[in-house]
This record gives sequence, C-alpha cells and structure tokens, in this order.
Amino acid sequence: MNKTVFCIILVFIMGVCMAHAASLKFIGGQADNDTLEIHGVGAGDFDAKLWRSGKLNIVPDARSPLIAPRLKGLNRNIYAPSAVDLGDSWRVFYGAWDGVDTGNDRIYSLTTEDFVDFGARDTVIEHGVFAHVCNVNALRLPDKSYRLMCTVYPDADGLNKPATFTSPDGAVWNGTPAPYSPKLTDIISIDGYEKYKTADVNGMNVILYEDGVFRLYFNNFRDFGKVFRATSTDGKNYKYDGIAVEFSACVNDVKKFESDGKAIYLMGLHMNGDKLWYGLSNDGIKFDAPVEMIKNLGAEDRYMVAIGWVTRANRLLGFLYGAGDTGHLNRNRIFGRWLQKKVVFVASDGARYEPSSALGPDRQLIKIPGGKELKGTFEIYAEDGVTLLGKTEGNAVPTGMYIVEDK
Repeated sequence: MNKTVFCIILVFIMGVCMAHAASLKFIGGQADNDTLEIHGVGAGDFDAKLWRSGKLNIVPDARSPLIAPRLKGLNRNIYAPSAVDLGDSWRVFYGAWDGVDTGNDRIYSLTTEDFVDFGARDTVIEHGVFAHVCNVNALRLPDKSYRLMCTVYPDADGLNKPATFTSPDGAVWNGTPAPYSPKLTDIISIDGYEKYKTADVNGMNVILYEDGVFRLYFNNFRDFGKVFRATSTDGKNYKYDGIAVEFSACVNDVKKFESDGKAIYLMGLHMNGDKLWYGLSNDGIKFDAPVEMIKNLGAEDRYMVAIGWVTRANRLLGFLYGAGDTGHLNRNRIFGRWLQKKVVFVASDGARYEPSSALGPDRQLIKIPGGKELKGTFEIYAEDGVTLLGKTEGNAVPTGMYIVEDK
C-alpha cells in the first residue's frame, strides 16, 4: 500500500475512534421541569492549545448569583473569591461585608464538595487595626498548611498594601484561633521595587507557590499599566523580579499547570468593568498579552471586580467572579462560570437543543420546552464546543438525568 494512502487511512481511523470516545447514559433522577441534567461534563486536564486558541466552552452557572451575602446584617457586599482544592472538596475564601452591621471588609470562608451545595460560613480574618481586609488570594501548601495574601487598608501612609496570614490547619491564623485580628506588622515587604512604600496595591495581590518559593504578582495604582512579580522564600519578605506583563488591568489569580509535559501559567485579570481577561506564560516570568475571556451576562454582573480560578489537580474547571450592578462597586455578589464539555440534543425533526446553563463544574442543563419526551441523538463535544467526541441515540426525557462516559 502507498505510504501516503496508509497515513491518510490511519488518520481517518484515529479520527473516527476519537469521534466515538464518549457516550451518554440515562441515570434517572429528578431534574427541574422541562430540563435535562447532564453529569460528567467537567473539564479534563489543562490544554494549553485550547486556551491559546481562545475556543472555550464556558457555561454560566444557573444560579445567579452563585453565592449571595447573608441577610442578617445591614451591609451586604460579597465579592473577592479564592477557591482552594482540598482533594475531596474546596474551601472558598472570600472578602466581603457578609451580612454584618459595619461596612468593614473581612475574610470569610465556606466549604463545598461540588459547588452545587455549600456548607456553613465562618469568619477567618477580622479587620483589626485596619478599616478593611479584603481581596484574598489563598494557597494550600503540600504540608496542608494555608497561606492568604490580602489587601489591607490603610497602612501607615494611608494606602492599600498586601498582608499575609498563615495557618497550619485552617483554624489558627498567625498563631491565633479564627477570627484573627490583623496588625500593621502583617504587611509584607518588597525589596527592590522602589515605588513600594508609596504604592497603592488594592485588590491585586496574587501568590503562587512553586519549587519551594512564593511568587507574588501585583499591580500599583500609582504605577499602573503593568503587572509586577516578586519572589520570597518565607512568604513575607519579597524581592522584586520585574514586569510580568504590560496591561492595564488588575491581576487576581495565577495558577500553574502542565500541558504536553511542559509548565504553563494562567493569569486572570479584571478592571471593574464588563469583561474579564486571561494571559498565558511558559515560565511564569513573562506573560503573553492578555485576551478577553468573557463579558457580563446582564445588569446584575455589569461591574466585574474580582476573579478566582477553580482547579482540581491539573484541571481548570472554571472560575468564580465578584460582580455587581452599580459603578459604586458596593453591591456585589459571587458568580460562577464553568469550562465544560458540551452536550447537544438533536431531535428526530432536526431541532437542536443546546445547553442553557450549568450546576457547578460537572453538571450541564438543557431546556426541552413543553416537557415532552423526544427521540433523537445526543452529541458530545470537547471543551472547545466544536470537537465531536461521540454520539448516542436515545430519548430526551424532561426531568431526566444523564451522565457522560468515556469509552
């Protein structure tokens, strides 16, 4: 056989096998009326090519907002999320006035197994000597201890600065059982960045742990248009590295993944407007120019004020973001969007029913108007929304639940 013909046939066979690598199984259950609930759609391992292409099937959570402030107190403004993967669950830290009687930002947390149901909330960091402690970015280290980097205001010069809080177990912070009351001495130092003393670092203090050191990504509103990086061995005293990317937006999260055997870094940014951006880097030192990721869905998330990636091992499952309906930025809620495989039901008459929303990172919803059972075919696509992974003939049963299975 001609070598070229053989290669063409081989590629064709591989394509056919890949096209039928996933199927759908009916599992019963009680989804909402006129709704199919598809499980097993969570994103797989991080794929740098997918993110560089910009073809991302990002689905909004059906609950809008995903997390609302408590109604108990007078002040309700919840907006700065950072999710820590615990292996079998997540602990979500966030900054807010979470239904309290004074408008002082504090750091809270809650736990969730699936971003479908949520556990009780607790106050982790009070505002202490500061008016506000917010904009938390959280890590859980290999030894199971925690690190938080937060904005505190005001410092001795009346400016916003990053401060760090540590915990061996998530219950005791800086040596004190939660809620810890912070002090001026919790503010970090950055050696080599000459403008640090007069810097206004508000809501853009991101930590990453790798190779036994801490990386800090930050902006300065008095030297804006750039994201800077610094490095520390203790998480408190940093040395300035340089400019990571020149871009007029606030860095809010950076995560490190592996793709095709190589390291890849993902940065999330906002600018209190109607869109969010992401940027990629091969070394964590220099990032590509950020590109637009999403725009707001409506009036309630018109002003996006924070973003935090949701990860599990080497998977990027989606992100949480703080947003509100006013330019005063004081009536925010936490919303969620999820990177997912895409399931489409094609009825026998050719009508196509596409996903409308999600329930957490692993469930997708399809609306079937009229509540009638329909015959047809389920099409399963990859996280780009266009690469066909498989087809399954079957009936769409409104209120039915299904699960995507790999063959």
